[in-house]
Amino acid sequence: MAARKTASGTQTKPPVVQLPLFPLFIVLTLGTTDLSAQISTHRNLDWPVYGGALEGGHYSPLAQINKSNVKQLQVAWMFDTEETGGLQTSPIVVNGVLYGLSPSQKIFALDAATGKLIWKYDTGIVGTQPDRGLAYWSSGKERGEKENRRLFVGVMNFVYALDAETGQPIATLGDHGRIDLRQDLGLDPATTSIVLTSPVLVYKDLFFVGGREPETLPAPPGDIRAYDARNGKLRWSFHTIPHPGEFGYDTWPKDAWKTSGAANNWAGMALDSKTGILYVPTGSAAFDFYAADRIGDDLFADCLIALNAETGERIWYFQGVRHDLWDRDFPAPPALVTVKRDGKDVPAVAQTTKQGFVYLFNRANGAPLFPIEYRKYPASNIPGEVAAEQQPLPTKPAPFARQLLTEDLLTNRTPEIHQWALEHFRIFRSEGQFVPFSAGKDTVVFPGFDGGAEWGGPAFDPESGILYVNANDLPWTGALAENTSHDSSGPGIYQSQCSICHGDNRAGSPPAFPSLIDLRKTGVGGRLGAESIAEVIQKGRGRMPAFPNLSATQISALIVYLTQNENQMPSPTEPAPHMKYRFTGYKRFLDPEGYPAVVPPWGTLNAINLNTGEYAWKIPLGEYPELAAKGLKSTGTENYGGPIVTAGGLLFIGATNYDKKFRAFDKSTGELLWEVTLPFSGNATPITYEVNGRQFVAIAAGGGKDPKSKSGGVYVAFALPK
Repeated sequence: MAARKTASGTQTKPPVVQLPLFPLFIVLTLGTTDLSAQISTHRNLDWPVYGGALEGGHYSPLAQINKSNVKQLQVAWMFDTEETGGLQTSPIVVNGVLYGLSPSQKIFALDAATGKLIWKYDTGIVGTQPDRGLAYWSSGKERGEKENRRLFVGVMNFVYALDAETGQPIATLGDHGRIDLRQDLGLDPATTSIVLTSPVLVYKDLFFVGGREPETLPAPPGDIRAYDARNGKLRWSFHTIPHPGEFGYDTWPKDAWKTSGAANNWAGMALDSKTGILYVPTGSAAFDFYAADRIGDDLFADCLIALNAETGERIWYFQGVRHDLWDRDFPAPPALVTVKRDGKDVPAVAQTTKQGFVYLFNRANGAPLFPIEYRKYPASNIPGEVAAEQQPLPTKPAPFARQLLTEDLLTNRTPEIHQWALEHFRIFRSEGQFVPFSAGKDTVVFPGFDGGAEWGGPAFDPESGILYVNANDLPWTGALAENTSHDSSGPGIYQSQCSICHGDNRAGSPPAFPSLIDLRKTGVGGRLGAESIAEVIQKGRGRMPAFPNLSATQISALIVYLTQNENQMPSPTEPAPHMKYRFTGYKRFLDPEGYPAVVPPWGTLNAINLNTGEYAWKIPLGEYPELAAKGLKSTGTENYGGPIVTAGGLLFIGATNYDKKFRAFDKSTGELLWEVTLPFSGNATPITYEVNGRQFVAIAAGGGKDPKSKSGGVYVAFALPK
């Protein structure tokens, strides 16, 4: 498709560095004011890019911390943002300075050796969406000019450009130092919902963006965009929902680009700096689960796309799910790897999936390096829906998560709970992957909607050719129901916009999708006030997108429905966006005590040899502390945030939701060598770097995934004793 170019163990706790409060738009510099002078004294090996490098391999050549001494690791410093809300951020380190984000998306710079605050910048916007990282760009030094060093940071729908030394906005870029991602999409920005949760990727004088978008209609198109790193002007766009005359247009209904949305890159990208090829994974098109309005394969939704980074021109693509009805987004940036084939090195790209697959392609032309089979799957029984007849599956490696829920996999924690699980399972439809949802009967999705693999992404060891993937391994269920309200009444808006996450019964699936039942029980004066509810609807929060398309009257009707009685409605004045069928809600298959209703493992860490497609090892990842205390250990748990691997023979990972552990494993065997309890769960990907000859390993700990535990925002760095 042609691109559209546009000119425009034991933890010793040292003192916590306390973060002072700052007024909006104020930058305060602490300690050394000349950052360039300070960093010039550092001898370091950095972690300058999200994922460690543009290739996204999560690998470091550092080996000071290794298998022989990792047990000696201790806390080197801690930095407390003094905020709640959780963290998913993987910071970066450049020239001895660590750049990170607080839970509310304030940007800061720390001395990476001590954790001392250098500066902090508050945009004045309270970020309510997870923010997984930031990017660094420098230029000018090679031409004898004064070096420009910038940070590019996503805060909700904006990308800010800050001076890396002072934290001040670059006034000459975009609109006084920021660009608005709602622009350049051909839509009214005021009614467009898009936020940046994964960091931009920087290459030469360009930075590339995707964005997170609503799962329901209306949703903006998921255009992949490149901006000029110097002035913020749009350089090119790639339409993931093709326009007339563009490749793939005939895989959608006529003019679908005007009415469909999403097919967006929310997970991040990778880039081969030698060839200038940008690798972009995309997600499903909206609406996620009923797609009678987009009959066809729907290119370029659920694709891995290789683009010319300079021009946006398509080089090759692979579609992992045709006509997605299951929200099976590619959930993480790919890893650019090198594998052995017939004794030769082959540059390749590895892409993990929510289903538990690893796809491996030749990096240059997209040829699969393990065979891919196209298998037939059942047709949909929902009127108007036409499921794809075939879907692709890799023949190797074997899936890293279970694929089919059967009775022999149901929990045996107690006889009573097993019987409960058996009775519930027998009312489900469980037939494996790619089974279209039915109305009135729940279908098992295994692994669940959050994977399998998730946004943390894999790590690749170039020494051994092994890819390390952490995975969730528990079932969810879902179903469709016919919409009974198609107007702007409270029930109509709820069914069309809210039930996909919070369910028909408003019970949700905490903590990601909270229950709304309490709003009805307590009324507007209870848990949330009417103004607060309206703000959440308009701006979004956590995993919830914003709904700027809803008018004040529609929001008022929705609030009345949620908090009072559905019969007490303002008169609707505008049509509500709707589909004939709705999704009845995300549901984890949990037992009455809140544990997965299947036998462990519930989360795993997998080592896959990409040269052979065989597993080197596989272990459970994580525990429930209360079950471990009763002797039920090594169950594995849901986990979010990825691993890193080092030349020291180690794999580091936090990720686990409930035990708050940060662990180091022998990368060759999977043996646990070291672990420590963090202040909060480390649902983020760690980093490692060296400053002044000392290697550090750092992770952002914020929690937020366990409804029984508090959330926060603490960065913790570990090192060997001096």
